Amino acid sequence: MELLAPGGDIDSIKAAIIAGADAIYCGLQRFNARNRAENITLDDLHGILRLAHAHDCQIFLTLNIIILESEITALISLLNKLINTRIDGVIIQDLGMFYLLSTYFPGLKIHASTQLTTHNRGQIQFLSKLNADRVNLSRELSLDEIKKLTVTAHENNILTEVFVHGSNCLSFSGICYMSSVHGGNSGNRGRCSQPCRDQYLTTAAGKDFPLNLKDNSAYADLRELADAGVDSVKIEGRIKKFHYVHTVVHSYREQLDRLDNQDRLENDNGKLYQVFNRDFSHSFLQGNINKNMFIDNSRDNSAIHLAEIYGKVTAENIQKAKRKLHDFKTEIITNVKKGIDRLSIEKAPLILTVSGKSGSPLKISVQTPEGLFVVCSEGNLVASRTCSGYIDCNLKDRKSRTEFLNYEMFLERFKALNDTEYFIQHLELSNLQNNLFIPFKELTLIKKKILFILNGSKETVALLDVPLLKKQGNVQSKAALSLLISSRKDLYLCNATSADIYFQLPDSLKNEYSAFVDFFVKNKKIVKNKKIIPWFPSVLIGEDYDAAIEFLQQVQPKRIVTNNTGIAYAAWQKGIPWIAGPYLNVVNSFSLLCLKENFNCYGSFISNELNQYQIKRIQKPGNFKLYYSIYHPVVLMTSRQCLFHQVTGCEKNRVDKRCIQQCERSSSITNLKKVSFLIKKTKGCYHNIYNANHFLNTDIVTDMPDVFSSFFIDLRDIKTDTQIRMDTLSIVKLFENFLDGNIGSAEELHQRIHPTTNTQYENGI
Repeated sequence: MELLAPGGDIDSIKAAIIAGADAIYCGLQRFNARNRAENITLDDLHGILRLAHAHDCQIFLTLNIIILESEITALISLLNKLINTRIDGVIIQDLGMFYLLSTYFPGLKIHASTQLTTHNRGQIQFLSKLNADRVNLSRELSLDEIKKLTVTAHENNILTEVFVHGSNCLSFSGICYMSSVHGGNSGNRGRCSQPCRDQYLTTAAGKDFPLNLKDNSAYADLRELADAGVDSVKIEGRIKKFHYVHTVVHSYREQLDRLDNQDRLENDNGKLYQVFNRDFSHSFLQGNINKNMFIDNSRDNSAIHLAEIYGKVTAENIQKAKRKLHDFKTEIITNVKKGIDRLSIEKAPLILTVSGKSGSPLKISVQTPEGLFVVCSEGNLVASRTCSGYIDCNLKDRKSRTEFLNYEMFLERFKALNDTEYFIQHLELSNLQNNLFIPFKELTLIKKKILFILNGSKETVALLDVPLLKKQGNVQSKAALSLLISSRKDLYLCNATSADIYFQLPDSLKNEYSAFVDFFVKNKKIVKNKKIIPWFPSVLIGEDYDAAIEFLQQVQPKRIVTNNTGIAYAAWQKGIPWIAGPYLNVVNSFSLLCLKENFNCYGSFISNELNQYQIKRIQKPGNFKLYYSIYHPVVLMTSRQCLFHQVTGCEKNRVDKRCIQQCERSSSITNLKKVSFLIKKTKGCYHNIYNANHFLNTDIVTDMPDVFSSFFIDLRDIKTDTQIRMDTLSIVKLFENFLDGNIGSAEELHQRIHPTTNTQYENGI
C-alpha cells in the first residue's frame, strides 16, 4: 500500500520525504481545504516536484474546495499551468472541476476528495463516469464496508484511499455547515473553525466537550486494510508541524515495511502518543461505534497519556511528562531539521550550448544535473547578407520573419524552460556562426523537444481557452412552490396545494423498504395525484443503498430529488429524471453542466451557503431548472456517531443495529458564547445537529425574480427555537401568497415564523 503523507509547508514536505512517504498531498495558497496551513506557492511546486520525484515520492495537489463562479477564470489559468508540470494528481471536491478536468485537462489525474463523503458503490460509479482515478473513502466506514467498496472501485479502474491517522470529523465530510452558519467559515471552502471542538456548558452527562472525538489511528489495522485491497493509506495533518509529520510518517513507514516483509506488526504505538493527539480510536474501522470514541478535552493529550503510564494523572506526573515530551520534541526537531536542511527545492540549473553554421541544422546541447542531451532543428541555418535586424526567411511567405540568432533572442524564445523544474543558468553561443537565422517555428519545435525531455517525456499542452457558459434566457413563468414532508399525516396537503410535494426517505431504508414501496406504489390516491416525489438523503451505506436501488426499481418514480450521487447515478441509468438536492453543494455553472451532460440531470438546487451576488453569477445550461430552499431547519451536521452519549447519557455503550431504526430523541447543547444547538435523532435516520433557528429567506424572491423555477420549503417537524404561529396548511398558503406577489405576505411570514436566520445568504462564502 502507498503511504500518503500531509505537507502543509515546505519543511513538512521534506520531513515526509525523509520519513519514507510514497506520496505527499499539499496545497497552494488558493483553492485548497486547509487555509490555515502555510501552503506553498506555484513557484515552490516545481522544485518540490523535482525533489520528491528524485526520492521516488509522488506529489498530489489539493484543489478540494467548492469553486465560486467568480473564481472559474483564475482556476482555468491555474489548470493551464498545472497541466505542464509533472504533478501526479489533483484532489478535488467540486463537480464543476470534475467537468473541467475531464473535458479540457485529461492529462491531470483526478482524486476524489474526502469532502465527497464516498460511502456506497453508486458513488464510485458516479465518480468513474467523471474519470476519477482514485477516491478517498469516508472515515466512518468499517473494514468490511471498505473491502466491498474497494472491489467496486477496482472493477471501475479506481484506486481506494483510506485515512489511517489524525483528526476525526464528527460529521460526514462535505455536509457539515456548522462553521459556515456560525462565523461564515465554510468547511467546503477550507475554512472550518472547528466549533465541534469548542467547550460547551456542562451537559447532563457531565461533559464539557460533548462533540469532541478522539483521533483516528489504524496503526494496528494495516494488515486488514491490505487484505481489503486498499491502495493507499493516508495520514491527516496539513496544519501540523514538520516534527509531527516526521514522527507519524516514520512510524507508519516502519509498520508498512514489517507488513511487506511478512513480519509481525508492532502493537506499541508509544511514539504516536509523543506528538499531538487527542488519544486514539479505530472504532469506525472495527465497526464498533461507541461512547469511548469521545474525549472530554480538545487539547493535546500526550502529557496526560504519559502521566497515566507513570501511574496516575497528578500535577507532579504531568510536569514530569511535559519535561520528557519537551526533550523528545527537541531531539526530533534537531535531528529532522538536519535532514531537512540537506534537501533543496531549488530548481535545477541548465547549461545550453548552441552551435551551428550556415547550411547545417541548429544544435543545442542541454546539460542538466542528471546528464546531457542534444536536440537539433529539422531545417538548416541560413546566413544573411543584410545587416537589418530581421530577414524574410522565405520570400514567398512574407509572414515568415525572424530575427538573427543572438543571446537576447534565445533567452526570450526559451524562457518557458524557466517555468519548469529547471532554470537557464548559462547560455553559450561561441560555437554559433554569426548572422544566422532560422524560422521561428523551428525554434518552437526545438523548445518543445527540450520541454518534452525535461518534463519526463510528457508533451507540452498548449494554453486552453475554456469557453464560459453564456447567459440563458430568464425563467418566463412565475416560480413554483415545492415542499418537503416526512410524515404521512401531512399527505392531506396533496389535495390542498398545487405545489410539488417531496417525501423524505430515511437514511436506513432496508428495514422499512417494503412499507415505503407500498406507500409509493399501492396507495392509489398517491399514484393518481403523482405529486409525491421521493427525496433521498445524503448518506446511504451498504444494505441501505441496496434497498434504495431496489426501491427505484420497484417504484419507478416519475421524478426524484437526491442528495446522494450514488442514487443520482442509478436514476440516470434507469432513465428516471432527477434533481440534485441542496446538500450536493452546487455553486457554479460548470457543476450544473457536469450534472446535465454526464447524467441527464433534470435540475439542481443551488447551495444555501451562497449570497445573492455569488448566485447571480451562475449561468444554468439550457433546458435545465434551478431550485432554492427559502425556508428550512438548518442541518449543521450529520453523524454516524451517537451524540447522546456525551449529552444526556445513553443506556447503551455502543451503536447497534436497532439504534438507527428505533431511537428517537432530542436534546440541546449550549456553547460558552450562549449559542445553542439542537441535537435530534429520528427513527431510521442518523444523528443530526440543527441550528437553533430556522432559515427563512424572502429576499431572494425579489432579488432574483427570473432565476429559479421553484422555491422550496421544508415542513418537517423539527422543533427548534423558531416559533411557528400557524398550522402547516396555513404556512403553505402564506408562502403561495408570497410567491404570487401579495403585498405584506413577506412581512407576515416573518411575523408568524420567528425568530429565523438568513446569515448564509447575507454573508456567502
